[in-house]
Amino acid sequence: MAGQVEAAAVSIGLGIDTRITLVAAGLLFILALLLGVWKYQQVSASPDATAHVYVDIAHRATLLYSFAALLLAVFTELSAWATAVNLTADVVVLFFFVAAIAAYIYHGWRRDTTNQFHGQTDKLGTRISMGLLIVGEVGGFLVLFSGFLAGQF
Repeated sequence: MAGQVEAAAVSIGLGIDTRITLVAAGLLFILALLLGVWKYQQVSASPDATAHVYVDIAHRATLLYSFAALLLAVFTELSAWATAVNLTADVVVLFFFVAAIAAYIYHGWRRDTTNQFHGQTDKLGTRISMGLLIVGEVGGFLVLFSGFLAGQF
């Protein structure tokens, strides 16, 4: 029986690009759960039963990004593009997910703002980084989605 289970697991044959993306999804989900513990700690210690806004944002965003990573994995597995193309697209999107989460955690830890864009002095740097985020996330997903369309239709 154990041999049949092992054979079934091997026969799935997910590509390395899909497997890496699934590992990222799992790690993001674990991080979301841990951020939920942090949020709960703040809620339970707060007189108004709330966590800092960026602790809340970090928790919620990480939950959403973990499921978004699962979506990336599905489109990756069904894409007609080469493994290197898919993996590059995945890594770009995941990089920006993690960068956003890191910023949320940073502001939640420091409790330094309730709006990370308010009062910024480097407007050009913000525009450039947000432009890169938009191009990276949307562009990366469009690569995977177009690969899915090419492979399935």
